[in-house]
Amino acid sequence: MAEQATTDALISLGKISGVFGVKGWVKVHSYTDPREKIVKYGSWQIKHQGQWREVELTGGKCQGKTVVAKIAGLDDRDEAMLYHGDEIAIYPKQLDKLQQGEYYWHQLTGLKVVTTEGVELGTVHHLLETGANDVLVVRGDRERLVPFTVGHAVIEVDLSAEQIIVDWDPAF
Repeated sequence: MAEQATTDALISLGKISGVFGVKGWVKVHSYTDPREKIVKYGSWQIKHQGQWREVELTGGKCQGKTVVAKIAGLDDRDEAMLYHGDEIAIYPKQLDKLQQGEYYWHQLTGLKVVTTEGVELGTVHHLLETGANDVLVVRGDRERLVPFTVGHAVIEVDLSAEQIIVDWDPAF
């Protein structure tokens, strides 16, 4: 496992949540959609014992409702247990290219949210997945939940201006 410098550019994809079997496989709590996408990146950055390290994956799959992965050089259950709770991340360059009008959640987090009338509602703290559509959790003078429905509640996402224009009543 190669040592990697800590960087703010990393995108968190999940955590190691346990071990699977006796040959060093790990269980993964994935934030990706679909959840098994986390094993498709080939290499991860893992924050192990306070240090970021690059690891190569030699396998990964869904096992029931769980995602499991095999990290190169990690061949023992006891050693794999030492990775429990470690954060998994990748570099932005590893992400798939998106179509026009599509965004990764990390791109939206921290953006200023402004109504079409110019009223600033706050910034995107995080997003929620509801099934029907994603929801922006906007924190400002109070917390607001704004559906991420482009063309309806969300009028424009301007990444270069770091803001989202919404058609939203500030009283909501």
